[in-house]
Amino acid sequence: MKVKVIINKLLLLVSIVLIGGVLTACSSNSSSKKASGYQSELKQPKQLTIGLEGTYPPYSYRKDGKLTGFEVELGRAVAKKLGVKANFVPTKWDSLVAGLGSGKYDVVLNNITQTPERRKQYLFSKPYVYSRYVLITRSKNSDIKTVADIKGKKFAEATGSDNELVAKSFGATIVPQEQFQTSLDLVKQGRAQGTINAESALLTYAKDNSIKGLKYRLLKDSEQKPAKISGLFNKKSPKLKDKFNKVLEQLRKDGTLQRLSKKYFSKDITTK
Repeated sequence: MKVKVIINKLLLLVSIVLIGGVLTACSSNSSSKKASGYQSELKQPKQLTIGLEGTYPPYSYRKDGKLTGFEVELGRAVAKKLGVKANFVPTKWDSLVAGLGSGKYDVVLNNITQTPERRKQYLFSKPYVYSRYVLITRSKNSDIKTVADIKGKKFAEATGSDNELVAKSFGATIVPQEQFQTSLDLVKQGRAQGTINAESALLTYAKDNSIKGLKYRLLKDSEQKPAKISGLFNKKSPKLKDKFNKVLEQLRKDGTLQRLSKKYFSKDITTK
């Protein structure tokens, strides 16, 4: 009788061990699934780390000390759809893109334009803004009337920016600087003969700042096609980029993109 009891206890113990092993395996598989897909490509669990400048209104800037702007709200809306927290990492432009390559953040949302050179090293999301360019000069300037007149002229542009690439394509000699306001100041002072920038940036700046002494002209599509502004991803994050695109489409369909565009740009510039 005692032998039978002992055997039963041993069988019960073996069953418990086997069941525990199965549950552990299931738990392990479940954990593996949670870490799979785009979530496995996030720098930090449950967090979308976003690189931006934070000094370029209306895309990203500080108001009353708090980070705000079109791309800031867009980043928060995307993170909410993903079920994660948006973590913004303000970084100077000259090291912003390189920071993505070194794994400092998951995505860059910073008025980034798709270019062939960048496509060789990074992945782009679908465009969320189509940004037109303006040619800005001093009010009294009569030497620069068309883009053909830019050749050989000094243009104040942020080093490595899309505006610099456009100015260079027209033959401009670049006067390097970091901020949009500095570019305008250099033009006003005559230290630069002009600058090319986004129409949205100039109109936003003009709301709270004087542009007296300056004039500008919107470039026609035949002169320069609107820039396709997109999220920039590391090539090691294809699943995250694809998920971002799906969420972006949801935000387009539910009207979020249009609402944010009208809030920050006074019109919808999220479509061609």
